[in-house]
Amino acid sequence: MRLLLAILTTLLMASCRQGSTTDTEMPPAEGDSLVILFTGDVLLDRGVRQEAQRHGWPWLFSGVDSLFHTADATVINLECPLTQVSTPLGKRFIFRADTCTASVLQRAGITHATLANNHTNDQGFQGLRSTIASLLQAGIIPMGCGDSPEQRFSPTLIQKGQVTAAIFCAVLFPLENWMPAPNDTAPCQTDAARLAQAIRAYRSAHPSHHIICVLHWGIEFQPSATPQQIRQARTLISAGADAIIGHHPHVVQPQRHSDPVPVFYSLGNFVFDQHTPQACQSIIARITLRQDTLMATSIPVCIRHCRPVPGQ
Repeated sequence: MRLLLAILTTLLMASCRQGSTTDTEMPPAEGDSLVILFTGDVLLDRGVRQEAQRHGWPWLFSGVDSLFHTADATVINLECPLTQVSTPLGKRFIFRADTCTASVLQRAGITHATLANNHTNDQGFQGLRSTIASLLQAGIIPMGCGDSPEQRFSPTLIQKGQVTAAIFCAVLFPLENWMPAPNDTAPCQTDAARLAQAIRAYRSAHPSHHIICVLHWGIEFQPSATPQQIRQARTLISAGADAIIGHHPHVVQPQRHSDPVPVFYSLGNFVFDQHTPQACQSIIARITLRQDTLMATSIPVCIRHCRPVPGQ
C-alpha cells in the first residue's frame, strides 16, 4: 500500500508541474505555419452526460473531430473536473465527469485543455489533481494551473519548426468558496495587471515568440464585452499579447481588433447543455502563426443536443 501511495503521489506531483512552461513539439509538416484551434466551454456532466449515454461519448465530438485533426493543436476550455471521487465544494453549480472521458477528448483530436476557469475546482484539490493526472495520462496537456504562483503564471509553449506560441491562461475574477494556499494545486486566478507583468517579462526574454492569452472573464449571457474587459484587453496588449481568446459568458461576443491584435471576447459554449438560441451559437477561433505574422479567423458553430457542428 505504501508503494502504491508513493507511485500515485509521484504522478500527481509530476502532473502539477505541468503548470510550468510546457513545450509541445509538433512533428514537421508541410509549410512553415502553426495552426491552433481554440474552443469555448466543454462540459461533460449534467445534460451532456445524458446525451452521451444515449449516443455514446464519441458522438459528442463527431461533428468536429475531423476539423480538430487538421490542426497542429486544439485547445478547449474544460469546464468540469475529471474524477471518480465526489469531494464537492460548497457552490451553487457543481460538476464532475469520469476520468475515462479524457481519452474521449484525446481521440477527438484535442491536445490541450485550459483549467483556468470557475469549475475545474468544483471537486476541490483532490478533484483538480485527478483532472490533471487524467489529462496527462490521455496525452492532453493541462494549462493554466500549477502548484505555485510561478507555475501558474508560466505559459504553455506550442512549437512547430521555428514558430513558437506561448499561451498564458487565467481566470480574471474571484473563484467561489476557493482559498488555496500559495503552494496548493490551483488554477491561475489573477487580475489583468498581474498577468501583464508576467507577459511583459516573457516578451522581454522571448521577443520572437507569439503570445496568446486565454481568459475566463466577463459576465454570463451578456451579448458584448464590458468596459472593464476592454480595459483589461488593452492592458494585456500593451504588455505584449498578440491575441486574446475569451470565454465564460456562454454566448458569443463580437470579435474586435486592437492595433491589430485580434480579441475574441467570448467564443460561447462548445459542448454544453444550455438551450437558448444564443447559448447554442458558438465559434472556434483559428489562429495561424508564422514566424512574423499571426492571422485570426473564426469558424461558426451550431450546438444541437450538446453536440457542436461547424457551419450550421
